[in-house]
Amino acid sequence: MISFTTFFLSRIIDRKVYDLNGKLLGVLKDLLIESNHALDKPRVLGFKLKTNGTSAVYSSDYLKINKFEGKFNFTCSDLVPLADDIINNGILLADVILDKQIVDLNGRKLVRVNDVRLVRIKEDAFVVAVDIGAEGLLRRIGMVRPVRIFFRLFNSAIPSKFIRWEDVEAVDFSNLNIKLSKVYTKLQTLHPSDIADIIEDLDKKSRTQVFSSLNEEQAADVLEEMETEAQVHIVESLPVEKVADVLEKMPANEVADLLDELETEKAESLLKEMVADSSQEIRDLLEYPGNSVGSIMSTEVLTYKETLSVDEILNDIREKKPEEEELYNLFVTGENDELIATFTLRDLILSPPSAKISDIMKPSPAHLHDYEKLDDVAEMISKYSLLSIPVVDEDNILQGTVVVDDVVEDLIDKRRTNK
Repeated sequence: MISFTTFFLSRIIDRKVYDLNGKLLGVLKDLLIESNHALDKPRVLGFKLKTNGTSAVYSSDYLKINKFEGKFNFTCSDLVPLADDIINNGILLADVILDKQIVDLNGRKLVRVNDVRLVRIKEDAFVVAVDIGAEGLLRRIGMVRPVRIFFRLFNSAIPSKFIRWEDVEAVDFSNLNIKLSKVYTKLQTLHPSDIADIIEDLDKKSRTQVFSSLNEEQAADVLEEMETEAQVHIVESLPVEKVADVLEKMPANEVADLLDELETEKAESLLKEMVADSSQEIRDLLEYPGNSVGSIMSTEVLTYKETLSVDEILNDIREKKPEEEELYNLFVTGENDELIATFTLRDLILSPPSAKISDIMKPSPAHLHDYEKLDDVAEMISKYSLLSIPVVDEDNILQGTVVVDDVVEDLIDKRRTNK
């Protein structure tokens, strides 16, 4: 039969450890666990022992934890120091997890760890969950039993909340020599907007640390979802080269909005670091007045000639793999890039592969002018019920498109500002 015992980190921290002859070896200050994020239940590798004012981490293979009459007893048959690489690649629970903020992957939010739950199976101990409930706090101050008795008088129980270890992600690894890309593997499985919310709730140091762990594609998606204040902090905290690489992966209009919030010198240094095409596109957008349609339009559009077939365009879309917003409306342009017509993805799907775009396009589409005021756009949105609206210049040359969500968001922000 497997012998196992469940126990909490708070119950064993600061407990005395003895050798087999009953001689005091020191005080247990922490437990070291594996940092392999593929493990649902990481194993305890070692324990941190404080002796005469100095601390060291030893192998847990020789540490015995016994429970007798509700009390834990610790004996160690041999103090075998762990190698530095094992310590540096492990996680000290009390130092890194206890009282720290972690990510609840299911709840997609930051929570504070009040205690850590472990289980001993045969000769090994494993972490199984973190306690983020009131019971964990009461356990830490030695009040859980009297409060539990009080609750029983009312046929109730102390509110408790556990999160399985496999469903959490620690966010403060600043004191460990672990590659960040490996540390935040679980966090990176969340939607960019969820990651953005989590990063915004972190302190400034942790914000930069977590954001730096993302690859460029993820970082671009997350930065786009963040609030302006957090965006500015991230941009100002990281090297210009890294930020420029991330900005190149973002829509030009989003980058222009962000650079508008920076000091001119900082914005210019970023533009110079970016590739020429992307930089010029953003500079063009920055020329538009803040209350104009051009200031919020996206220049990433899909344009085609009317002589192409449905099948040719579908193949092109598959190859380019555009963002969702780019598929709201597809455009037909002439020899000089003037706007002629629009058609939709639905039009393509419902048409025979051999059909020409000239057969399914909608000529003379509703459109906006790049210097048109944003305040005049709401009426057009309501009238035509469009997801996106093409934007042209005074010569009817297609400049980009405005997504309805961006217009509504901008108008709402302006109304809040004017209150």
